[in-house]
Formats: sequence, C-alpha cells, structure tokens
Amino acid sequence: MIIAISSTGTSLESNVDARFGRCPFFIFYDTENDSFEHVSNEARGAMGGAGIQTGQMIANKGAKAVITGNVGPNAFRVLSTGKVKIYTGVSGKVSEAVEKFKAGQLTETTAPNVTSHFGMGGGGRS
Repeated sequence: MIIAISSTGTSLESNVDARFGRCPFFIFYDTENDSFEHVSNEARGAMGGAGIQTGQMIANKGAKAVITGNVGPNAFRVLSTGKVKIYTGVSGKVSEAVEKFKAGQLTETTAPNVTSHFGMGGGGRS
C-alpha cells in the first residue's frame, strides 16, 4: 500500500507538516517494500484550491492513505471521493508516522479538522 505523508522535507527524518494542501513535499511510502520517494507539492503556492489540487495529485499517484497534521473540507472531499483514507493530528518525524501507521496506532479521520484556507494562515480549527 502506498501512503502519502505531508512533509517539511525530502527524507524520512523530515517532520510531518501540519498543512496538507500547502506543505512543501509529500513522502510517498510503499509499505510492501519499505521504499519511498519524495514529491514536491506544486499546488502549495496556488492562490486558491491548493487542497483540491493536492488531493487530486495524491489520488492520481495511487496513494490509499494520507497522513498529515490537518485537512480542510475541500481536500477532505477530494480524498474521500478518491477512497483515500485520511489520518490527521499527526506530528513528529515522517519515519515515526510511518511506523505508527504500520502498527495500526493512527485513527482514521471522518471529517475535516480545519476550515478552508487553514494553510494560508487565515483559517483556523473547526
């Protein structure tokens, strides 16, 4: 299974980014062979719709789960439509998040946990 983790950097030692749509990178981790790649989030600088564009990129790359700090309503809708499971409230190193996921220690999110535009600094927790 491929999982996507919002990240502040390009390695497993980078921190999980609290933002989904505007994080600088995603780590795509394949749990079947313990390999990963990083992908720049090209939508992070979008004037609007960053969460939607990022959600579409995640689904198009075949990820079945997303691990992040927060997800807004638009991204949540796109990911849910793509049948991508969402885990929010995660912090610390990407490697720690992966291990928690593999151990079944993360709880799937059933609703967005921030309002739209959270990553732009103008939103807030819902």
